[in-house]
Amino acid sequence: MLQTPSEDPGHPGPLRRLSLAELRRRTSMKWRTYPPDVLPLWVAEMDVPLAAPVVRALTEAVALGDTGYPAGTEYARALAGFARARWGWDGLAVERMTVVPDVMLGIVEVLKLVTRAGDPVVVNCPVYPPFYQFVSHMDRRVLEAPLGPDLRIDPAALEAAFRRAVAGGGRPAFLLCNPHNPTGTVHSAEELAAVAALAARYGVRVVADEIHAPLVARDTAFVPYLSVPGAEDGLSLMSASKAWNLAGLKAALAVAGPAAAEDLARMPEEVGHGPSHLGVLAHTAALRDGGDWLDALLADLDDNRRLLAALLAEQLPTVRYHPAAGTFLAWLDCRPLGLGDNPAEVFLARGRVALSPGPDFGTGGAGHVRLNLATSPEVLTEAVRRMAAAVT
Repeated sequence: MLQTPSEDPGHPGPLRRLSLAELRRRTSMKWRTYPPDVLPLWVAEMDVPLAAPVVRALTEAVALGDTGYPAGTEYARALAGFARARWGWDGLAVERMTVVPDVMLGIVEVLKLVTRAGDPVVVNCPVYPPFYQFVSHMDRRVLEAPLGPDLRIDPAALEAAFRRAVAGGGRPAFLLCNPHNPTGTVHSAEELAAVAALAARYGVRVVADEIHAPLVARDTAFVPYLSVPGAEDGLSLMSASKAWNLAGLKAALAVAGPAAAEDLARMPEEVGHGPSHLGVLAHTAALRDGGDWLDALLADLDDNRRLLAALLAEQLPTVRYHPAAGTFLAWLDCRPLGLGDNPAEVFLARGRVALSPGPDFGTGGAGHVRLNLATSPEVLTEAVRRMAAAVT
């Protein structure tokens, strides 16, 4: 039987606690999409036990039969406290937050508030594939502003995209990924302020996906978009989902800047019926009491970034990898291997390692793969060994 996770600092970090045999008992997408001989390093689920405060919150709720509809503002208060303690940001007002089912569905609902059918939504490609899927499904047009060669926001490309976006009229928006998925880039205060200035100049509304916000290396500062000058009419989506591995416990928060409060107030009441009450309890517990667990996770991720860089340098030296400060994802440029536009197919077929295909991330993704670092050093080591064997 699995043990309740311990926060004792003498225990190994979260990424070192579960064996591969234990992980294969899981029934989530990560562990059921591919056959058992495949190492799944693709979808953004982490190989961790739940943080003890989350386990306690869920266990107590189930014991009480507290499985009804969500209510109250405790989740919003927990996020405000976390932002104050972690980011030194006191700008999260509870009255300018509302609970939504999850970050992507929240993005859809927020975009409905500030754009109309047919309007363009600018994205920095390569970028999280659901940006394309959800935006297109809601009858908006995706307009790409590619990242620069350094995998950071290219102001010239962004301005050109804004110029195209407003040329046809309508109410364009910019869907910002902060930190960026898949590259792991953590945008600086200066970069975000430049985004806000450009958006104001062209009349583009900024909606920020900040789901990976807690997952930033300890020597790097995360800057919330709404905290920079000029971002007062922006909107953000935040959640404890990625940092505490709570994707199956649905809940997120839509956050409005002071000048966007009236927009958020128009959110239909029924959107608030989508979050799970258990999800709200779990996310609240994570943000309020899961700091020690998060710190241990961040230490493990730092170790894994260094380990992956060393493994690639030794076994796949032509693959380009620049360890990034944000997320638990690694963006690998495999073009020197000559495996075509989708190297993930080769690594799966020949190496039995599942990675996210680069082409799914839009322009700039061909020849790349995204690798999920949030696993044990042993699994990561075996995955790279298999990848190297697949191309020899």
